Amino acid sequence: MKLTVVGGGYVGLTTGVCFAHLGHEVMVVEKIPQKVELLRAGRSPIYEPGLEELMHESLSSNRLKFTTNLKEGLEFSDVIFICVGTPQRPDGSADLSQVEEVARETAKLMTSYKLLIEKSTVPVNTHQLIKKTVQRYIKSPDIPYDVASNPEFLREGSAIEDFLKPDRIVVGVESERAKKIFEELYKDFNCPIIFTDPATAELIKHASNSFLAMKISFINMVADLCEKTGADIKLVADGMGYDKRIGRDFLNAGIGYGGSCFPKDVKAFIRIAQDYGLDFGLLREVDRINQERPIRFVEKVKRVLWSVKDKKLAVWGLAFKPNTDDIREAPSIKIVDMLLREGAKLSLYDPKAMENFKLLFPEGKGISYAKDPYSAVESAEGLLILTEWQEFKRADLGRVKGLMALPLIVDGRNVYEPEEVRALGFEYYPVGR
Repeated sequence: MKLTVVGGGYVGLTTGVCFAHLGHEVMVVEKIPQKVELLRAGRSPIYEPGLEELMHESLSSNRLKFTTNLKEGLEFSDVIFICVGTPQRPDGSADLSQVEEVARETAKLMTSYKLLIEKSTVPVNTHQLIKKTVQRYIKSPDIPYDVASNPEFLREGSAIEDFLKPDRIVVGVESERAKKIFEELYKDFNCPIIFTDPATAELIKHASNSFLAMKISFINMVADLCEKTGADIKLVADGMGYDKRIGRDFLNAGIGYGGSCFPKDVKAFIRIAQDYGLDFGLLREVDRINQERPIRFVEKVKRVLWSVKDKKLAVWGLAFKPNTDDIREAPSIKIVDMLLREGAKLSLYDPKAMENFKLLFPEGKGISYAKDPYSAVESAEGLLILTEWQEFKRADLGRVKGLMALPLIVDGRNVYEPEEVRALGFEYYPVGR
């Protein structure tokens, strides 16, 4: 099939590259010319394992194209995936101006049938607003079109596998014509395909992310109780996870969730409910618990060291999760800021996210960036682990101990087993263990 993807960000680029890898012809429309030049050269502006390799494959086979011209994209295909940003407003609601712009400009340019597909995460009944916008700006009421919802469920760091081997595919349609297009598009996927109305599909996305965020905040609350009582949160989570009704995923205690999805989607879902006269107090508590995790972590660091003023602390991990360079809503931002305000001297290291972090925290004024984990810990009086990269799990802790001025680890991600690390002579402070 021929497919057009509007938006060359994380969702749009992954969607376009993966569909091209599956044999479809794909044109990605991206407004920023410099970004398009980068993409045409086979270079991804984001780090995602395997993404650039698939880009090169599809570019060389001429199945993947990039353009800044929406008209060109609309002439290329009748199937239009809307993958533009829906950033969070101060009140928690989603800014849908980019979605409205795509709908408006598409309507002005349409001369034949188009299927407009919401891929971006949008509030329930956004499809109605898209339809209304198209009706307002379309050249002729006789031009047919459909609006559908096909939400993405991509995890940063494993987006390629999530796209190619999904747990399920959710499609919200209102016509048989649109349904048949999706059946053809996804016919080779070996997973359940759930056909619903668009409003239900839109809700599934927000409900899914909010539920997963709730699991994380719940286990973090239990971790605090474990620290008070001497119980082990990992064993508690294991014991819970064997229950098929609960499952073990998303029950890893730590310094909280971050990224572009969970924080934004929880707040957006609260706002959506509020707009319909409902109080999602449960999700407000989920958000509150998550907001407190970095604060509690810094309080622990201060308790352990008594004072952090003028002390050199190594920080391993800046991305909100491993296998990404994304620092959006990363707990590291709040933690680093609070420690700097306390007068700490920080040596930071992350395998992929340091360049992005430097935009927020330039080198100097208590901040330095290390070339590797070991140079970060030289002469440090404490090591703080904020992201659970495999590189840190495989680190030579004997070497780390020899480099540090004080062999002390405050582990915000429970990377190590406490007994093993303490046997090496470290003071080790995990979460809930």
